[in-house]
Amino acid sequence: MSDLNFIATTTFGLEATVKREVTKLGFKNISVLDGRVDFSSDESAIPKGNLWLRSSDRLLLKMGEFTALSFEELFEQTKALPWEEWIPKDGKFTVTGKSINSKLFSVPDCQAIVKKAVVEKLKQKYNIEWFKETGAEYTIQVALLKDVATLTIDTTGGGLHKRGYRETAVVAPLKETLAASLIELSYWKKDRTLLDPFCGSGTIPIEAALMAKNIAPGLKRKFVSEDWERVPEKLWKQAKMEAYAAIDVDFKPEILGFDMDPHAIELAKHNARKAGVDDCIRFEVVNFRDIELPNEYGVVICNPPYGERIGERRDVEELYRLMGKKFTDKTWSYYIITSHEDFEKLFNRKSNANRKLFNGKIKTYYYQYFGLIPKRNKDV
Repeated sequence: MSDLNFIATTTFGLEATVKREVTKLGFKNISVLDGRVDFSSDESAIPKGNLWLRSSDRLLLKMGEFTALSFEELFEQTKALPWEEWIPKDGKFTVTGKSINSKLFSVPDCQAIVKKAVVEKLKQKYNIEWFKETGAEYTIQVALLKDVATLTIDTTGGGLHKRGYRETAVVAPLKETLAASLIELSYWKKDRTLLDPFCGSGTIPIEAALMAKNIAPGLKRKFVSEDWERVPEKLWKQAKMEAYAAIDVDFKPEILGFDMDPHAIELAKHNARKAGVDDCIRFEVVNFRDIELPNEYGVVICNPPYGERIGERRDVEELYRLMGKKFTDKTWSYYIITSHEDFEKLFNRKSNANRKLFNGKIKTYYYQYFGLIPKRNKDV
């Protein structure tokens, strides 16, 4: 197997989280750019990365990167890349694109040029004029940023947030990848209580349970590259066997998910069962006003209502004031994501840390309040 280059894409602001995951997986030559983490490995990174990356949006195979100031340059340098090493003669391939601050600003034209260049390269390899395109799928992306073209093939298919356990969800659910990132950015450890008082369809508790039991987030789904000739089936089988063997089946974390909506709680229970973690999450219908923090030490991670719609803002601000009154126990830590810029004033406490993130297209702030560290047992 030869060294290949990859890109793990990510939401802006979560690059450091994805870098930690890529490092933990043992990949090398890691570098971080806005919205992406680049690294190198061999073909085994395709099943391993897709199965294990929790916070990344998708895993791309990087075919090449070069300056392109004209369509001729784009065509010739695209054609020079080794597409025939990946796309068979019956391969079905499409080209997507984007262009930011580049001389070649017409995305449809760039897509057409890249498509033509790839076809010409494959014609040379297979000595045919027409391609059936009845085989495996290959999505090529041409991304132009400041006149630098990056050519990739998507190894994932549906985004990595599609874990396979959430068929149904409440309105405006939190993406699984973002939920995992919120947990990764917190100081929660699997032996401490975790509470989500606005759990909705259960995404944060379920992602926490997957982490606590060391369950690979991609085990419940299929990836487009599973059908590729270049990635042997034995690599997928080996990666999945290793992932199943890594599960901590005996560990039972204490994770709580509350919501005042009975329908949301039923969805959460259903999703937890599909994810295989229903045995370690307690979901209950609880109004926030009635919540009392259990145990001496714990962590709250939540995505409360934002009040984006007209008429909701007053109710949401009242809720944030109530949260400030409820969350005063100093042995607990509180992590709250919201788009409200005056949250700290309403909560009546300045956060220890604040990170700007995007929940979809909504600019949000991840307010972090650090509690006391649990006392160590001196006899241990």
